[in-house]
Amino acid sequence: MSILVYIENVEGNFKKSGFEALSYAKAIADTLQQEVYALSIGNVENTELEKAGKYGASKIINVQQEQLKNFVNQAYASIIADIAKSTGASTIILSNSFSGKGLAPRVATKLNAGLADAATSLPIIEGETWKIKKTVFSSKAIATIDLLSPLKVISLAPNAYEPSESPSDIQIENYTPKIEQSDFSTIIKEIVRATDKVSLPEADIVVSAGRGMKGPEHWGLVEELADVLGAATACSKPVSDAGWRPHEEHVGQTGLAVSPNLYIAIGISGAIQHLAGVSSSKTIVVINKDPEAPFFKVADYGIVGDAFEIVPQLIEALKRYKSN
Repeated sequence: MSILVYIENVEGNFKKSGFEALSYAKAIADTLQQEVYALSIGNVENTELEKAGKYGASKIINVQQEQLKNFVNQAYASIIADIAKSTGASTIILSNSFSGKGLAPRVATKLNAGLADAATSLPIIEGETWKIKKTVFSSKAIATIDLLSPLKVISLAPNAYEPSESPSDIQIENYTPKIEQSDFSTIIKEIVRATDKVSLPEADIVVSAGRGMKGPEHWGLVEELADVLGAATACSKPVSDAGWRPHEEHVGQTGLAVSPNLYIAIGISGAIQHLAGVSSSKTIVVINKDPEAPFFKVADYGIVGDAFEIVPQLIEALKRYKSN
């Protein structure tokens, strides 16, 4: 028996969420005395593939074909399921990312496996039954999923498990899958990424702002604070609706859900729809001149004051700290 971990890559570089999934798998494997195998699909150099060994994988299966250069949901799911069968994997783990949300149920269906999506905890293992926690109802409650089947698929919520190195010698095995043309009924022809920014779903720190910034011309303050912190930028729905910021930066119930280690909200009142998308953040800092803003009720730290006075002082303080 083994645990198979699918690791996503962006332009040949593994995502942080993949190392989180590997570390999560290694913790389970140590309990069960099983091996961890990694799976990479796409054009990835050997130096990058070897990084999987730092997080406990004893083997990485490398799939490189021109048709698979870009993500194709159906085809990737078929390959993951086929390799799970050939390696005798009893557990398949992947990140609950944008692509992982589509892959996990497909893989589970192909393997007739139980599925725990968006897991936030290591399983409590009681024989064949695994109990795994996740947040539900826009992070207002915690549910426990009971996985009862012999085969299990788990998608791990981003930032739910800290990556930890567990170096091992790793074997790279090249694999050529049998490709079914029916798996390519829908394909992605082009992916355009903002390469100069920190990826919002992957970010450890997110600096977000709302209508309190009064207009797009003042967004330089938000971006400067994000640059100093090495953070991603985000915004509330009214800001993206007004065209101040692109829609891909909108976080909330109808936008992206994020769970960074630090979420800084500037000039956002904290409507329930926005809180639904950010409440899984480890630490929330709110800057708002309205002391009655709902966001203060869920904040770990709050600053009551004008953002145009507070944020420049915060930037200068951080720059002084970093220079020392």
